[in-house]
Amino acid sequence: MSKDDNVGFIVKNTKTGEVINVVLTDETVVTGRLMPGYEYGKKDHIVIKLNNGYNIGIKIERIKSIHLISSTNLENKTSSYKNVKYVNGNNHFSNTIRLTDSDQPKILLLSTGGTIASKIDYRTGGVTSVLSAQDLYSSVPEISDYAKIDTEILINEYSENIGPNEWNLIINKIVEKINLGMYHGIIISHGTDTMSYTASALSFVLQNIPIPVILVGAQRSSDRPSSDASSNLIGAVICASRLDYSGVFVVMHSGMSDDVVACHIGTRVRKNHTSKRDAFRSIDVSPVATIKKNQIYLNHEVVSNIILKKRSVEYEKGKVKYQIFGSRFDNRVFLLKYYPGFNPMLIEYVVSQGNKIVIIEGTGLGHINKNCISYLKKAIDLGVLVFMTSQCIWGRTNMNVYDTGRDLLKIGVIPLSNMLSETAVVKAMWLLANESNYTSIIKIMQENISNEIIPISHIL
Repeated sequence: MSKDDNVGFIVKNTKTGEVINVVLTDETVVTGRLMPGYEYGKKDHIVIKLNNGYNIGIKIERIKSIHLISSTNLENKTSSYKNVKYVNGNNHFSNTIRLTDSDQPKILLLSTGGTIASKIDYRTGGVTSVLSAQDLYSSVPEISDYAKIDTEILINEYSENIGPNEWNLIINKIVEKINLGMYHGIIISHGTDTMSYTASALSFVLQNIPIPVILVGAQRSSDRPSSDASSNLIGAVICASRLDYSGVFVVMHSGMSDDVVACHIGTRVRKNHTSKRDAFRSIDVSPVATIKKNQIYLNHEVVSNIILKKRSVEYEKGKVKYQIFGSRFDNRVFLLKYYPGFNPMLIEYVVSQGNKIVIIEGTGLGHINKNCISYLKKAIDLGVLVFMTSQCIWGRTNMNVYDTGRDLLKIGVIPLSNMLSETAVVKAMWLLANESNYTSIIKIMQENISNEIIPISHIL
């Protein structure tokens, strides 16, 4: 058997997640966990994860031998789970959560695709979605230090392909799994581009949810050296299994450090950079918590000023069934961004296409060109609801300050305070599908039901 055949045989019979020593032809020894992907693309390399969390690829021709150091049995973990500490805003430990095997913290990892479930295709140089939930788990076996993980593939799509139909699939699966009474929390791996839309959809439908539901993604695929998939997934598992509060959250990388992630409110988070690992930011509010080195730094100021509920032990034990009301979405909602030179006849076109609600992204405090006002009035007279948000990232609309805003108010344009435009679109879709009359839609759109409107900004 040739050296290449021998190395290939060893890799084939080594499970993803197992720790190996790779001896190179120059006698250098590299130690790390075998990553999934040897079966994908070219067969001339392996990928291993180093102890510092970074991944490297090693060509087969450079490998002299491979030795198994330790085996990882993800299905039958018997060691105690790592302790996690809560830290308050003054850096005093307020609670230490110690979980052992008798506690059996159990998390469901649902995969929907996205970069976190992708690998580089070395044939094309592009990224392709190929990893299942089990592959993702195997790529980051450290998460088994915090909970027992069940995995399931729901869909395998980039997030630009996820919309109302997929939201319903996710919602129905979450309700089904909650009512089994088996899980401390549920994690949804998801592409980052539209993650905030999905988080908003889940937030509105899954009100009073008894356990945490965490959406998690990655800006860089799991086989890239600088991937944030590992740290994000570990942070998501810690939150799903240890966070005292229920609700829908987004857990993503925070800052320049390799090991800090933030737990964001599902309706208050936005992706603000195309590729940076710390692209996600909470808007007009701080994250609920940050997670670093087995510590949850809970932001008590935020928690005390938003709508949050404690976990429900009764649901976790399956004693009470969780029900939802109104899980449909109606996509006859249009997001209209104003810009200088905007043709107001576009408003007529939007209405002619059957849209029932228009969400405007206006300038500043909530303005558009005065030449658009007559067209908006015509739309409103035809029964179309028109709401105003701001293109500004931070702050809230106030249409009473300038004449333009007052004129818009007079014709029936409704301001939405500091609700994010993408959140407003999802909320409008949800209400349009589930409320019987426009009076109710107008009323609820202006109410804060899932932290989509923050009364007091914690961000200057």
